[in-house]
Amino acid sequence: MTASDTAPHAARIPRIPGFADWPPAEPPSAAGKARRDAVPLASHAGLRPYPGRPDPVDAVIASNEGRLSELVPIRVGRMAASPFAFLRGTAGLMAHDLARATPATGITAQICGDAHAANFGLYADARGALVMDLNDFDETAPGPWEWDLKRLAASLVLAGREAGAGEDTCRTAARDAAGAYRRTMLLLAEMPAAASWSAIPDEELVSHADAHDLEGILERVGKKAHRNTSARFAAKSTERLPDGGRRFVDSPPVLRRVPDAEAAAVAGSLSAYLGTLPDDRLPLLARYAVQDVAFRIVGTGSVGTRSYVVLLQDHRGKPLVLQVKEARPSVLRPHLAAAGFPLPAPEHEGRRVVLGQKRMQVVSDILLGWITVEERPYQVRQFRNRKGSVDATALKPGRLDDYARMTGALMARAHSHTADPRAIAAYCGETDELDEAVAAFAVACADRTEADHALLTRAVRAGRLPAVSGA
Repeated sequence: MTASDTAPHAARIPRIPGFADWPPAEPPSAAGKARRDAVPLASHAGLRPYPGRPDPVDAVIASNEGRLSELVPIRVGRMAASPFAFLRGTAGLMAHDLARATPATGITAQICGDAHAANFGLYADARGALVMDLNDFDETAPGPWEWDLKRLAASLVLAGREAGAGEDTCRTAARDAAGAYRRTMLLLAEMPAAASWSAIPDEELVSHADAHDLEGILERVGKKAHRNTSARFAAKSTERLPDGGRRFVDSPPVLRRVPDAEAAAVAGSLSAYLGTLPDDRLPLLARYAVQDVAFRIVGTGSVGTRSYVVLLQDHRGKPLVLQVKEARPSVLRPHLAAAGFPLPAPEHEGRRVVLGQKRMQVVSDILLGWITVEERPYQVRQFRNRKGSVDATALKPGRLDDYARMTGALMARAHSHTADPRAIAAYCGETDELDEAVAAFAVACADRTEADHALLTRAVRAGRLPAVSGA
């Protein structure tokens, strides 16, 4: 036996940065339990009153700064349509409340930042199979995991109310979302690290979340998603030219052609975009030629930001469409600092969005990247790569809680990629105390959102804010 056989293990293998310590330090579960003692589960119920809350109409006006002024009335009109739509457009206002009117667990994860019920959906993986996950990361940042859960829960209450569900049903949906999140995190905490990373494959989501009433809806959404492709979009939105190429055709107000100089600036930036992709993606894009660029309005919260679609065509004339979408600073950033989570400014906002998405999703778009166009940061992704979603505001009351459990489970899976599930699971515990607290918060937040929405609609009627409905 040599001296090295009897020496302490740490003497033979020094600490390697980026890996866990051996022997293990204090387990993450101990830290999670300590945080529960400091921040009791019941403290998450409700919204504390606090001074200095901005007027919600002023908040909407402030959030319109830097957007294209001619599109702001469309954004306001979409937000005025319902309290749920208002919530979708006011992630910053909710973050203001979360930072000042709710406790912070102190456990950080990469969070979506805008995790409402409409930001989950289907999309295609590299081989065309459908995956379900969070699918909007404009506001992503490292932050308190509970902010995502609370935003989801509040949105479910608002979606249920819009669908005509009773208050008990809406509150149950919020509670079930939190319960599914907690139970999924407990499951992940008990698994080996590699197994938990990709646990709960999509084909098992329905069974895991006990969401069998959604099977028919998911099947219909999946069939529709399979048809939602670049080729289908290009067939409706472009015209063939004499030389065999294609170009976009105007379809106002959603799609419009852009001046040549603007199109050239966007297209010319794509060479830099290639540098943000893995090398193995480059031979694929090298088989496509850039055909045209158009401006296209998207979303609710994103309306007024600069967003382009770029038409590519291969040697067989088959199209691929990329979306080049402006990446503004996350609206969460100033409020994270107020809550004790200061963040350095990212080197590129598009890069922030792309890396946040990759950190949270099990499988991401293979063509995610970022660029700068005329000094503005953008993210780049495939447009309509078989995307589909469930409209939570149209769900029957008996299916709302199924959707809540599914989205809660998906959120836990996403958070567990960057936060140790042992810490969050230990904080959440094995009882339903957190579930009930989050449900109480969700109802209070939904009530406040409805009051804020009423102020917005009043401002629109008074002419304080221009709004275009139905666009």
